[in-house]
Amino acid sequence: MTASPWAWGRALPGLAGLLLLVLGASLAHGEQGLPTSEVNVGEQTLSIEIAATERSRRIGLMHRDHLPEDHGMLFIWPRAAQYGMWMQNTRIPLDVAFIDADFTITNIASMTPHSTRIHEAKRPVPYALEVNAGWFAMHGVEAGDRVPDLGRLVGGND
Repeated sequence: MTASPWAWGRALPGLAGLLLLVLGASLAHGEQGLPTSEVNVGEQTLSIEIAATERSRRIGLMHRDHLPEDHGMLFIWPRAAQYGMWMQNTRIPLDVAFIDADFTITNIASMTPHSTRIHEAKRPVPYALEVNAGWFAMHGVEAGDRVPDLGRLVGGND
């Protein structure tokens, strides 16, 4: 059965609205309305979401099915401590770099989806950067490297 042009003309606005609703819901879930920025890590530029509130840090990248290439999430805490990260309700494998107040990576941990294992900073840090698993190794980023561009985002002097 074929629809007449009149029927398509009436159906298209409804289909377009439904498509926008589905895409909008997908984007809202994916971005969670968090502030975004770019940060240089080594020779690479990452597009990041910034989790700087208690709620956004608690949710992190949970319940997502995909993290685009060269994207990540920067966690910012109000004071340095030996924070830990886990992967409960997180569906994608991630690596986390814990970063101290001098913007030096203290350690990097690889995290398995849905794991409740705690991955902890080796010393007090105010920042952590989560990216797709393998991203740091692929780009030659390791513990001891500095991320001075973070200073621009967090108001540091570097």
